[in-house]
Amino acid sequence: MASTSKNSSFKLRCCMFLVLIGAATAQLSSNFYSSSCPNALSTIQSAVQAAVKNESRMGASLLRLHFHDCFVNGCDASILLDDTTNFTGEKTAGPNANSMRGYEVIDTIKSQVESVCAGVVSCADILAVAARDSVVALGGQSWTVQLGRRDSTTASQSAANANVPAPTLNLSQLITFFSNKGFTTQELVALSGAHTLGQARCTSFRTRIYNETNINSTLATSLQANCPSNGGDNNLSPLDTTSPTTFDNAYFTLLLTQQGLLHSDQQLFSGNGGTTDSQVSSYSSSSSTFFTDFANAMVKMGNMSVLTGTSGEIRTNCRKTN
Repeated sequence: MASTSKNSSFKLRCCMFLVLIGAATAQLSSNFYSSSCPNALSTIQSAVQAAVKNESRMGASLLRLHFHDCFVNGCDASILLDDTTNFTGEKTAGPNANSMRGYEVIDTIKSQVESVCAGVVSCADILAVAARDSVVALGGQSWTVQLGRRDSTTASQSAANANVPAPTLNLSQLITFFSNKGFTTQELVALSGAHTLGQARCTSFRTRIYNETNINSTLATSLQANCPSNGGDNNLSPLDTTSPTTFDNAYFTLLLTQQGLLHSDQQLFSGNGGTTDSQVSSYSSSSSTFFTDFANAMVKMGNMSVLTGTSGEIRTNCRKTN
């Protein structure tokens, strides 16, 4: 009897342990808020549509927020945290300072969602849904966002400096960088297609337009007029010069004629049989192929090192911990 009792006790403890582990590693699901906050997605969508209608560039900014959040310690809304006495956050990191936008829009969305169901929807999930809704609002394909992320209670400037890919990377560096994050080369190219939206600062492409040879000469000359060799660091130019506020495949078409704005953009197509040349050509000729691959890559990115179960928290204010 004693042995049976011990076995039963052991099994019970094991079961309880497994339940706790299961809670901590709970998988995301598309219907996570169906009962707890059934109007969450429609509330976010309406707010994003209003923000993009007010300023079409905001769509690119919201998409970028999600990217830069996920690549730094996972999709946990750490990018939204203001600095505290305990940590210097990600907002002032090199890839984000003077260029990251949309914080106020996320604040507005969060406030609206809180009024519908307080303390239920995480800031990390809002970023993921807002990124998808931004793409759709600008003409792109929708995808099913997996939900159930929780928010981090800390942020790291140094982690942001180390984990966001720089515009100066060459192809082999990009492939290695994305591989280290769990992405294939195909997913690297697909995710790079986000640059069909938005703008970049002069400081990010100055070296390319003055020193590189694999750039369309007419484009280089026109860019130099807005980006002097000295000064004007924050002057902006569109990443996609043909349709910067439409989510399409024009980014890849431009690469075929050496019109990538950033060094890292043009690295995806050399015209000499490079590793990713054929994929760029494929996306250039088929927007549907690009849309599908982009959507799948975004779902995968949104699953990066998420906090679930009892990890993290649901912030009531995205800028600070509870």
